[in-house]
Amino acid sequence: MAHFAKLGANSKVIQVLTLNNSDMLNADGVEDEAVGQQYLETHNNWPAQMWIQTSYNTSGNTHKDGGTPLRGNYAGIGYTWDEDDQIFWPKKPYASWVKHNASASWKSPIGDAPALTEEQTSQNTANTHSWSYVWNEANTTWDLTDALA
Repeated sequence: MAHFAKLGANSKVIQVLTLNNSDMLNADGVEDEAVGQQYLETHNNWPAQMWIQTSYNTSGNTHKDGGTPLRGNYAGIGYTWDEDDQIFWPKKPYASWVKHNASASWKSPIGDAPALTEEQTSQNTANTHSWSYVWNEANTTWDLTDALA
């Protein structure tokens, strides 16, 4: 099965449909996105260029089975299609976060959260604490919290 995202205003994904691979074969019998787009336009009354193929197996610009990733992420409703970078982007989690094209993900402006110490990890494993870092947008910092405190 092939998957296609239906784009609405501002390149927002408003629907994702599956399509039989046989419905997107060109005259040479090869799967062709443009053929799938034409099929969807004909059968869904929505312009062909507003249907963009997406891969169910792609997330974070990685194909889960080791294949070639397609367009950064599997499109979900509410995602945004970035035509320039050819990436489906999920909603931006925080105003300060920036696009990281290589991983097709949003990153904090100061990088990833710090790693937990061995002691914190061991306390989490023992269920005496539940240490984690959470993003503090007001201060643009990673704050250490203990959910069990």
